[in-house]
Amino acid sequence: MDQPVQRNSSQGHTRNKSGARPSRPRSSTKGPLDADEAPVFSPISSQAARLSTGRQGGSRTSSPLPRSPAPRSPAPSAAPVTSKDFSFLLRPEIFHQISPLSVPTPFRSPARQPAPETPIPELLANGHFRAAAIAAVQALTSSPVSAAAHPPVNPTDHARIFELLYTRLACLCLIDATSLAAQESKALEDLNSAFYLDPLSGAHLVPWELRVLGVRLQAIGFGDPRRAVMSYYELAREARAQIARAGKARDHSAAERWKHRLAELGVKVAGALVEMDDLAGAAEHLGTLGCGEQPFKVGGDGRLAMSRALLWLHLGDVEAARRCVRDGKGGETGEGIVEALADMADGEYEAALKKWETLRQTMEENDVHDEMVGVNLTVCLLYTGKMAEARDILERLVDTGQTSHTLLFNLTTMYELCTDRHKNLKMRLAERVASRQPTGQGWEKTNADFKL
Repeated sequence: MDQPVQRNSSQGHTRNKSGARPSRPRSSTKGPLDADEAPVFSPISSQAARLSTGRQGGSRTSSPLPRSPAPRSPAPSAAPVTSKDFSFLLRPEIFHQISPLSVPTPFRSPARQPAPETPIPELLANGHFRAAAIAAVQALTSSPVSAAAHPPVNPTDHARIFELLYTRLACLCLIDATSLAAQESKALEDLNSAFYLDPLSGAHLVPWELRVLGVRLQAIGFGDPRRAVMSYYELAREARAQIARAGKARDHSAAERWKHRLAELGVKVAGALVEMDDLAGAAEHLGTLGCGEQPFKVGGDGRLAMSRALLWLHLGDVEAARRCVRDGKGGETGEGIVEALADMADGEYEAALKKWETLRQTMEENDVHDEMVGVNLTVCLLYTGKMAEARDILERLVDTGQTSHTLLFNLTTMYELCTDRHKNLKMRLAERVASRQPTGQGWEKTNADFKL
């Protein structure tokens, strides 16, 4: 007779003990823009490590990202390290037509336009940025018009694809078509995604310059300015990881390069906060960058110190701007420029005029004709009632080959203040500028430059 099965009471309706829930460690109060923090592991390398074990080699049939261009920074190697298919970035519908109607008539003359087969590097060297933007798209989309000068792009040649995309977006910004560049950059989506990483080495396939440019353009394109701040911090986290890695490898040149990039990202975050109209946040952030007792300059040129000073002036804190360049932090010339700008911000145009004249004389003694100094000098002359002298200085700057948007805009404003027949003067100025030899500073201008 079968014995009845006896169940242990301990196996009855007992309640299983739930596992202890792991607690999240407290986040550090320091941000990734502080270069002197403890080394952190790069999220890129950890993602790549997971990819290298879980992804089999083969063609990718779909992409988790919307189609988009990638930033142009030094490629990890001369040849592509991966056979990823980037054909989704080569679709013609991504790119917009560039209308020539925004260009004044003297610049549209066929005799002055470059030939269609002109190589892109030559277009960039001569300042034909609109033509370079068009040529980049023709190469990306394998247009038969430029097949001879711009061979079709291999969908797996990520280095050339990203170089052409960077050329396209940067040139659009240079010809005052930032809105078009912002729309085209939306195809990039999340450049921090693992899709843009090499599955073997973990290196980012997208150049650094294009990644940085894409941050601001995507913030404009998606209408989300906060996206720029978050993206800059993602790049800053990667820069800090690279600084730590270069320090362990005793690669001092790489460490300096990444420190320079980190410092630039800090200034860009402040600029993004200003564009968000968060002036208080921008001022607070600027106050955390670097140490007030140390020269805040990279490469010995004081450019970042000047950037901080200009942001402080934009925020209205004149004394903070002066502190950024004192004691040689921005160089002797930089300190003089900020002092003159600070006087203008305080409405002391007579005092500022004397400082600009001193700077101008010093530079001309060294055979340097600085356009920025000349333009600010003429603004002070205008506010002190010396319009004719101001106009003469701007005309001489144009004769020396200076043709920036700021210079042309101020000169055409002088025309409007001097006479009612200013349209003829503006057209003659456009003809003068168009007749000059092309330079890398930009030859072709827009109607907005001449207030037409």
